[in-house]
Formats: sequence, C-alpha cells, structure tokens
Amino acid sequence: MSVQIWTYLMVGVTFALYIGIAIWSRAGSTKEFYVAGGGVSPLANGMATAADWMSAASFISMAGIIAFAGYDGAVYLMGWTGGYVLLALLLAPYLRKFGKFTVPDFIGERYYSKTARIVAVICALIVSFTYVAGQMRGVGIVFSRFLEVDINTGVIIGMVIVLFYAVLGGMKGITYTQVAQYCVLIFAFMVPAIFISFQMTGNPIPQLGMGSTLSDGTYLLDKLDGLSQELGFAEYTNGTKSLVDIFAITLALMVGTAGLPHVIVRFFTVKRVKDARKSAGLALLLIAILYTTAPAVAVFARTNMIETVSNKEYSAMPEWFKNWEETGLIKYDDKNGDGKIQYVAAPEINELTVDRDIMVLANPEIADLPAWVIALVAAGGLAAALSTAAGLLLVISSSVSHDLIKNVFNPELSEKGELWAARISAAVAVVIAGYFGINPPGFVAAVVALAFGLAAASFFPAIILGIFYKKMNSKGAISGMIVGLCLMLYYMLKFKFGLFDGGKDAVAGLQESWWFGISPEGFGTIAMIVNFIVAIVVNQFTPEPPEEVQEIVEHIRIPSGAGEAASH
Repeated sequence: MSVQIWTYLMVGVTFALYIGIAIWSRAGSTKEFYVAGGGVSPLANGMATAADWMSAASFISMAGIIAFAGYDGAVYLMGWTGGYVLLALLLAPYLRKFGKFTVPDFIGERYYSKTARIVAVICALIVSFTYVAGQMRGVGIVFSRFLEVDINTGVIIGMVIVLFYAVLGGMKGITYTQVAQYCVLIFAFMVPAIFISFQMTGNPIPQLGMGSTLSDGTYLLDKLDGLSQELGFAEYTNGTKSLVDIFAITLALMVGTAGLPHVIVRFFTVKRVKDARKSAGLALLLIAILYTTAPAVAVFARTNMIETVSNKEYSAMPEWFKNWEETGLIKYDDKNGDGKIQYVAAPEINELTVDRDIMVLANPEIADLPAWVIALVAAGGLAAALSTAAGLLLVISSSVSHDLIKNVFNPELSEKGELWAARISAAVAVVIAGYFGINPPGFVAAVVALAFGLAAASFFPAIILGIFYKKMNSKGAISGMIVGLCLMLYYMLKFKFGLFDGGKDAVAGLQESWWFGISPEGFGTIAMIVNFIVAIVVNQFTPEPPEEVQEIVEHIRIPSGAGEAASH
C-alpha cells in the first residue's frame, strides 16, 4: 500500500479512537469537565501528563532544532526535562493539596483578591494562546504533507477534531484520550528511530547508536562534524551560543515548565497528594523515553539529509524531496544554473532552504523506511499536537468560565450554566488558535519557547511565593506578575517580531542589541527575576496577608501522610 493509504488508515483509526473515548467519557458536571472528577489513577494521569507535556514541539520540532543547531539545541532537552523535575518536587503536591481547579483559582484564593485572579487569567490566556499556536502549526504541517492538503486546510481539520473531544468530554474526555495519544506518539517516535539506528550503525538502541561507529569504522558524530564543516556550518558537537544565553534559555524553559497552567492542572485530577507525586514521577519516566531519543533522531536525520541532497543533481532527487517541496517547507533555488543542489552555510550561494519542523516527519522517508512506518510518524505527530492543544484549550475555557464568569462576574451562575460557558469559550478558543496556526509567528519550538518565557515571567514567582512564603500579600504578587509579563512581552515583540524597529525583516540585525546578550527565548529568566524583586519590594511596604490565609499556606506544606488532612 502507498504512504497515503497507510496514512489515511492510521490517522482514521486513531481519530476514531479519540472520538470514541470522548463520547464514552463525556463530562456531566463541572468537576468532571475541569478535573475529570478528581478520580484518575496515577498511571493514567502519568500517561496523560506525558502526552499533554510532549507537544508538537517535543515530537516534531525539538529534534529538528537539534538537527540544525547541534550542541546549542541541548538547551531544550535540559530546560524541558529539568523543569519537569522542578514541577514534580516543588509545585505539584502542594497545589494538589490546595485543591483548586485551575492556576488562576489558586492565585485568586491564595492572594485573596479578584484582581489577582483576573491578572492570572490574563497571564494564562496569553501563555496558552502562544503555546497553542505552535500546536496548530504542527497539525497543519502533518496534514499538508501526508494527506496532501494545504497547511491552512490541515489546521481547520485539526480544529474540528480537537473541538469535538475537548468540548464534549472536558478534562475527563481529554485525560483518557491523552492516554491513547501517549501510546500512539511514543510508538510512532521510537519505531523509526530503532529502524534507522540499526540501519546506520547496527545498534537497535538509538541512544547508543548515536555514539556508535558506521560500517566504514568512523564514529557517526565525527562524520557529522566533518560533513557540517565541509559545508561551512559550525562543528555539530560544538556550540555557538554564549554561556550566559544558554543558562538563561535553560532556566527560562525550566521555570516556565513549572508555571505552565495546562500541565499543573493535571495534578488536580488525582484523588490524593500521594497520587500527584506518583503520577509526576511516572510522567517523568515516560517523557524521558522520547527526550533521550530525540538527539539520536536529530543526528540520524541531519546526516542522512546532507548525504542525500548536498551537491547532488536536482533531477535525481528521491520522491520524498519532491513531496516535501510541494508543501513549500523545502525550497530549492538554482542560483548558479548547474542543476545541482548547493547546500552550504553561506546564504549568498546556498540554494536549499529546509524548514526544521519537517526533520522528524521526513526522517523515515529520507531513510527509505516502509510506508507504514512513515504513516505511523504522521499519526504520532498529530497525537502529540492534538493532545497538548486539547489541554491548552481546557485551560483557556476554564479560565474564562470558572475564574472570570463564575468567580468574578456572576457568582450565582448554576453548574449547568458554567458548563455551557466552558464549552462556548472552548469553541471560541479553538477558532482563535486556528487563526494563529494559519498565521504562525515562527516555527513550532520557537513559538513554544516564548510561551515558556511568558509562564516563567508571570506565574512561577507568584506560585512559588504563594506556597513557600506565607507573608507574601496580594499587592506584591499582582505587581510582580504585571511587571514580569509586560517586560517579557515588550522584549519578545521588540527582538522576535521587530515591532518597534522595522518589522520582521529587521529582527536579524537586532541580535547585537539583545540586553545582556540574552535571546528572546531566554529573556523569561530576566523577567522572572524582576517579577521576584518587584513582588518582594512591594510586599515590604504593604500590609501582611490575613491570618487565615497564612494558616492555609502553613497547612498545605504539612508533609503528605501526616494525618488525614493531607488527603484533602
């Protein structure tokens, strides 16, 4: 069977599975819609959290970034996995014990303020929409290549699917759908990696294959270093970023992870604090399978691509090249008219432009793997993008319906009315997310990295201080969140989109003007530090929080198992 028939088959079966689960587990109450009734097992929650966490950025884009950036791409591996450890140890158990549905709910209650809740909702919406834009672009890329529709149509198809199971099932439907999506995406990522590792090095374990020798006796990484230098690129295993920027990006991704509302809300879906800890540990283990494999996939894909296309006749290019060229994600411009592809670092003579988001998806085709493996990767990419998009849409809908409509504007709203408000706001959010997917502000992982910076700049200090500093008051937290978020947005718009300096075309020239030499992806670290400073300074000059609030903070820090209170 052809790749397209296999793709229709696999995508059709997986989509039918997701929709079937959504119908089976549809939400009948707000508790089921927001936190799946609070009765999810640690294993199911661990798998769902892993799927929620491993978005299109992890599945599609991360290995693509590492393939082109080499050593510099390691910041994504270190930041995202390190952040998960931070989340599991510092935040998950305490937030679960606090017992609220959402992050704005926690901030509104902990800081005893409707203003704090509204500011947290605005932060959650900005972070979630920035993040979901990357997911929708990922969906569009997969559809455009494998179902041979244009990217915009692909985004619309993805919108319809995710709308169906997110709006119908809420967190209950999303949780069990994500369990299935984890199985699909991890199988889809690992199978081609194992195939290619064995094909290139004779070692079926990709993590070991990356450091193994090829059939001619040379080490794979040595060969890739040589190929990169021949074409004028930096040596693959050496970085070009400054140490300060690497540190800033890694820390921004770590603390951004710990402040991501769609991941934090997963820990409200289990029965006990102990289960929150267990599911965090299981999720980390399940995430590590993909994250330790991604660098190997990047090395295999980069080596195969250079050997396939560099200085080869364009007319003799294999079918995969022509297929991806039709999507517009590979572009060839024969500048010297010799019919050969000049793929080099120097932009004035380089004739090939490759969108880094295609590397994982094109990898099985470049390696000439069977059609079913190529189709499996397409199904995995969609599972990764849709699982995270659904989690983000739930954050958006619960922020609007629960935190704004119910807790600020209309406290008398019935449960049925709140459920309808949640579903309508999810539908509106899908349409906005689709717009961002059709008009993306960059490639998937870059957009997602900015969402982490925004989460680091806004949520992380407010949550950490809310848990570990009982005297932190509402005025300090609100001031810190507003200043941190505004600073990060300003820096992002200035240096990523050139908003104040001549538009996107001027962005490349602005690199010399970065503050402290830190890129927009890493600036969340600076904005977070400013947030902490502002919050603590304002706190010193304003009244302490009420005694009952301080008692609640003391209570949530009692270790799990120290009495019956720990399970509530």
